[in-house]
Amino acid sequence: MTSQKASLALLDPHASDEPFPPVEMAWKEPNGLLALGGDLSPTRLLNAYNSGIFPWYNPDEPIYWWSPDPRSVLFPHKINLRRSLRKSIRNFLKKGYQIKIDGSFSDVVKACAAPRMNTGGTWITNEMYLAYMRLHELGKAHSIEIWNPDNKLVGGLYGVATGGVFSGESMFSTESDTSKVAFIALAWHLHKWGYSLIDCQIENSHLLSMGAENISRDLYTVSYTHLR
Repeated sequence: MTSQKASLALLDPHASDEPFPPVEMAWKEPNGLLALGGDLSPTRLLNAYNSGIFPWYNPDEPIYWWSPDPRSVLFPHKINLRRSLRKSIRNFLKKGYQIKIDGSFSDVVKACAAPRMNTGGTWITNEMYLAYMRLHELGKAHSIEIWNPDNKLVGGLYGVATGGVFSGESMFSTESDTSKVAFIALAWHLHKWGYSLIDCQIENSHLLSMGAENISRDLYTVSYTHLR
């Protein structure tokens, strides 16, 4: 543990364009921890994503930067569209639900930041919200949204698009299956637009059920970071 702590990079908050350390230097435990500090400027964030790195930290903590091994990804053409979700999509369309892109990016991030059931807080701080709003204004961050017949936002997700990779950040739903339908819509559009990969970052059961899989960090870095 001592040698791991010695290798953890401390980033300068006043030097947004400084390079990140090689991802091979990331810790094995906690998996993927690479650096701390710095800032959330567009320059720093885009440099991170272009290098296969992302920020993730709790309120009142320094900014932690991660590059886990393995990496959870989903290939847009391989998304698992189960029968129950096909039925949900048909019902949504029949009832007048709408799928929008960037209809209200700000509201999607705020909804993702809202406390979840059985949790008391969120990792999407106000600092994080403002950072991704800046990326959205630059055309680098986007949202997929589900709106019900009463024109109420009831599900969606947001993430960062760089080159041929979309890095998913968070999703939410206030009605059954709406976040899943948003994810399916994302995969469909990305496949149509020629994107190679959805970067899910860290494995979870929800994304695995949608068709996500794990690949090594080496494969991810060699095969996909150049697409950004």
